[in-house]
Amino acid sequence: MADSKYGKSRRLHLGYNAPVVLTFVLLCVAIQFISMLTGGESNRNIFSVGRPVLSGNPLTWFRLFLHVLGHSGWDHLLSNMMFILILGPMIEEKYGSLNTLFVMLATALVTGLVYVLFFPDTLILGASGIVFAFIILSSITGFREHSIPLTFLLVAALYLGQQIYNATQNNNVAELAHIVGGVVGGSLGFVMKNNKMDRYHSSHIT
Repeated sequence: MADSKYGKSRRLHLGYNAPVVLTFVLLCVAIQFISMLTGGESNRNIFSVGRPVLSGNPLTWFRLFLHVLGHSGWDHLLSNMMFILILGPMIEEKYGSLNTLFVMLATALVTGLVYVLFFPDTLILGASGIVFAFIILSSITGFREHSIPLTFLLVAALYLGQQIYNATQNNNVAELAHIVGGVVGGSLGFVMKNNKMDRYHSSHIT
């Protein structure tokens, strides 16, 4: 239907409002389907990390980043994607697409290296580290100069406390990925805030 005053169309259209976050989610869903078709072999051989990277196989270096795309099942995938779709667009709007992509890549690399160095015999996969990086990062978006929001302190305390408690109860080393992701997200959040790396100072991917 045309606008009688300006002659412009008012048709609704879908907006790809958070390109990095939406592309990441679509990749994760596609890779989950591939995992189903291959009986999980694609996840075990490509979209997971934990084996020593100095194995002579160049693919192992890419797995330091690719492991965040694989998930153990649909429940694991949907749980992570729900949080990423809730928090990611806000973060991408605030800091820009390039900075959001950098946070995700940095989180993947750091968590991958931690597991390669300290748990080489344990395969890990999933975007849980990115989820908790986003949780911590989103809690500091309201930081103002000389002021620390109480919400950030509460989120950090509850989050870290829960992960440490879970790790001591079930000895699940995957909890470490959550902690590492939170540390990476918080650290990069402070850097971006101090350098004013928000959407007005960085380029968007379009």
